[in-house]
Order: sequence, then structure tokens, then C-alpha cells
Amino acid sequence: MPKLKIAALPDDKPVKVATELPASVHRDLVAYAEALTIESGQRVDPAKLIAPMLARFMATDRGFAKARRTNHSPRTGGGEG
Repeated sequence: MPKLKIAALPDDKPVKVATELPASVHRDLVAYAEALTIESGQRVDPAKLIAPMLARFMATDRGFAKARRTNHSPRTGGGEG
């Protein structure tokens, strides 16, 4: 099995956010959690994957990084990288 991009879930103080996901995204999220459970040997709650996935996405989005530097906005959040 290929190495998954999301490995360990950080232990961080959460902020509650409510959102709706398309059914197909939810199914993929559940499948990803199952794959991670098989790879790591630890059961993973699919909802707990959303934050690290978003953080990884933003950390690797070059356009976002450039916009952030250009706008001189403060660095906030616990993104990876």
C-alpha cells in the first residue's frame, strides 16, 4: 500500500466548526480513515481527518502561500510545514 499523506493526528486544542459535505466526499473520507486504520493499526474517526487534510492542502498550495506573503497577513493556525 502506498504511504498516505496524513499519518499521525496532532493533539491540539480543537475549534468547533459545523459544515456539510457532499455524500461522495464523506464516502471518500470514510474510506481514507479505513485505509489509515489498516496502515497504522489504530482506529481513526473520519471527522478527525478533515483538519489535517485541510492543513496539508493549504500548506502545499503555492498560490495560497504567495497570496499570504503578498498580503503580509499574519501566520495563524496550526498548518503543517
